Amino acid sequence: MTPRRWIGVSNPRLTALITEAIGEGWLKDMERLHDLEPLADDAAFREKWRQAKKEHKNRIAQLARKNFNWIIDPDSMFDVQVKRIHEYKRQHLNCLHIITLYWRLKNGIGTDLTPRTFVFGGKAAPGYFMAKLIIKLITSIAKMINSDPDVRDKIKVIFRPNYNVKIGQLVYPMADLSEQISLAGMEASGTGNMKFAMNGALTIGTLDGANVEIREAVGPENFFHFGMTAQEVLDSKAQGYNPADFYNGSDELKNVLALIESGHFSHGDTSLFRPLIDALKFNDQYMLLADYESYVKCQERLFRTGTSG
Repeated sequence: MTPRRWIGVSNPRLTALITEAIGEGWLKDMERLHDLEPLADDAAFREKWRQAKKEHKNRIAQLARKNFNWIIDPDSMFDVQVKRIHEYKRQHLNCLHIITLYWRLKNGIGTDLTPRTFVFGGKAAPGYFMAKLIIKLITSIAKMINSDPDVRDKIKVIFRPNYNVKIGQLVYPMADLSEQISLAGMEASGTGNMKFAMNGALTIGTLDGANVEIREAVGPENFFHFGMTAQEVLDSKAQGYNPADFYNGSDELKNVLALIESGHFSHGDTSLFRPLIDALKFNDQYMLLADYESYVKCQERLFRTGTSG
């Protein structure tokens, strides 16, 4: 993972701003970025930083309208999860949070939340049925939410097809929030989280892979940590983890899963997402139900920070 490509080439506006502030050479020595720390309290510099991000988000919104006829609010928070689709990476935990917000908005709860655009991207292995079903869930949620006038001005969901490195160069600079929510102990390292971080995105994540080092580098106050640690995951499994304990203990989680089960996002087809729901309720190998409440509460704390733009 090279900074010269993933910020120097992909984010020329931010690159120019940093170079103006601390001089040349930092792309070859990322420790030099510590020289930016005194500017954290500089209102003029913060405004230039926000403007660099806003210009890139405006460009993305224009491309989305031109290429896909997607209407995206560049002033919304861009919440991004792009990576290989896999159960342990838990894109479906992200989906459960989105449905939680949808359910709340439909019931008149939390209507003052900062508008957020959820962006997914990634590919599933050809024979990986469950990963493909997760993609289907994302796109089905997107279709429902993006056409619903009650919620679409508050939350919007995008799945970018055919995600690749070239598209990644557009995506990493646009993100306000990086979703790094794999089950603790499963991610060997990860480089996507580094690319997001070096482009100025905040991270919400478990203490897994390179998230640990990122949290140390940016400071715990700038990292939105949720969920079990790797040791807690091992201990829970050793003690006989039972997802029903978490399902029965959360009315909101029950409501979210019931919406999927009822066919609400699948034109009334109650069988389409049944394998996914059954896996969560009766097996939950990657412990989404255990981390759900912590994740949702962490997202609420994140909303309160007002990180949009």
